[in-house]
Amino acid sequence: MNNKPALRIGIVGGGISGVALALDLCRQSHLDVQLFEAAAAFGEVGAGVSFGANAVRAIAGLGIGEPYLEIADRTPEPWQDVWFEWRRASDGGYLGASVAPGVGQSSVHRADFLDALASRLPKGVARFNKRAAQIEQKGNEARVIFSDGTDYHCDLLIAADGIKSAIRNHVLEGLGDRPVVPRFTGSCAYRGMIDSRYLRDAYRSQGIDEHLVDVPQMYLGLDGHILTFPVKHGRIINVVAFISDRSRPDPLWPQGAAWVREASQREMLDAFAGWGDAARVLLECIPAPTHWALHDLPELPGYVHGHVALIGDAAHATLPHQGAGAGQGLEDAYFLARMLGDPQVSSENLSALLAAYDALRRPRACRVQRTSWEAGELYELRDPSVGNDEQALSATLRSRFDWLWNHDLDADVAQARALLGWESLRSCV
Repeated sequence: MNNKPALRIGIVGGGISGVALALDLCRQSHLDVQLFEAAAAFGEVGAGVSFGANAVRAIAGLGIGEPYLEIADRTPEPWQDVWFEWRRASDGGYLGASVAPGVGQSSVHRADFLDALASRLPKGVARFNKRAAQIEQKGNEARVIFSDGTDYHCDLLIAADGIKSAIRNHVLEGLGDRPVVPRFTGSCAYRGMIDSRYLRDAYRSQGIDEHLVDVPQMYLGLDGHILTFPVKHGRIINVVAFISDRSRPDPLWPQGAAWVREASQREMLDAFAGWGDAARVLLECIPAPTHWALHDLPELPGYVHGHVALIGDAAHATLPHQGAGAGQGLEDAYFLARMLGDPQVSSENLSALLAAYDALRRPRACRVQRTSWEAGELYELRDPSVGNDEQALSATLRSRFDWLWNHDLDADVAQARALLGWESLRSCV
């Protein structure tokens, strides 16, 4: 019989990664899990989010595959394995396709997915209006102090509080490194959602192939690209139109300016002037787009200090050009869920577990950050070795994402277990 007190796990941040991790961990009798969210209720900013095959496997492994599949979209047959078709911006000409067998383009509306997860959290796990203001560590314990004056003591504090994390700099300062703030990437995006029937009618009236509605598309042009994929079971087409200003090597976003604002259709159309009919008609179907300034983080020197760990965008916020940002947060959650969910975990080996998390997850997440930026350069015809060579572009896009999608996360968990000298789970239950 195990008489050890339950390990106290605090998770700060109620986005997809934080809630998915809390859902898995709260099933374990040897853990006492609390989730803290700064807002008055769960809520996601944004629209559609795409998950690669690696992220879909992590979702299944976290035990949330069923609610995901209930709301997820897949490209219809016979294109069900297509991630994106790649097309020329000027005339919509076909350049090639990236194929993810068995998964294709798997996507959901962010808010729908978070709602599905949050509704499954047991009562009492989530606490709202809890904004982290200060972190302290003493001995084997972490303490988070909230802006309302309350606090929480735990054996492990997990920061899942996004790109503007209030906890990240505590970790960096503990590692002897400088504080980090999100950096503006020089790229912005116009976003909109279109009723698929409306878009279909618009394309039909202009003699544009309706296939472009049915299958996820990416239109590639100099210093811009536009993507489309379905959400809400194909009823809505999610559109993101990226434009990059490369006039300076160190782009700055005005201090205090909102990252997201409303924009006019005219502003958006002017940004993509000279693009072909498929892109033009698509954007004309978005009367009131929103404008997003895209920020990311530099690669961090570590994700762990003492009994505090960073996951998701708090650790490795990235550009969205590989559809991999949310997926990396889910990989973090899967890894920690498998390790913390093992009854062999204790306050004595928690530091070694966190060291394994940092050693095994950080290199991959940093690579995703780098290659997401490189993908944007490729899409916008700025890759130094490919440029606007359409044959080279097509060949590169055909296999570029294989390493990302085919990663064996269970092998990482097995390696972490080996580092800790843990026996197999089967033999200890």
